[in-house]
Amino acid sequence: MGFLLERDSLNGKAGKAFAVIDGRNIEMFGLKKFQADAEFQESDFKVVGTNLVQKKTSGVLLTGSATIYYGTPEFLSMLQTYLKTGALPYFTFQITNEDEGSTVGRQTVALYNVKLQKLPIAMLDADTEYLTMDISFSFTNVEVLNAFHNPEQLGQN
Repeated sequence: MGFLLERDSLNGKAGKAFAVIDGRNIEMFGLKKFQADAEFQESDFKVVGTNLVQKKTSGVLLTGSATIYYGTPEFLSMLQTYLKTGALPYFTFQITNEDEGSTVGRQTVALYNVKLQKLPIAMLDADTEYLTMDISFSFTNVEVLNAFHNPEQLGQN
């Protein structure tokens, strides 16, 4: 078979996330959604003799966002550290996808030198039963600690 079987699609809830803050491994037990992105930056490349404007990759922007159930104190503590000392703590995120029903295995990705960009401080909302907060962040490096492999019916990498 030359296509993905439904059993090898990944359950979005099957996995774990950790933040490594000041040497402490903190499981992100209240995590609802997490996404990290690499956005390639491009510059125009023009050549005499053509009207074609080409694009040359000139860098990459590493950013992300997370939705967490309100009440996780670690990020607010980082804000307080910054307000008191002027130094914003950097940390690491480690995200593992592992759906036992899939044959693609497990993937773990580490994001290094994570720095908060936006953080809610206080919240109330009469229209919701569960408060969630959205944070945004940037980071300077990414490492795939172990990667998925091809599904069984497509053969192993």
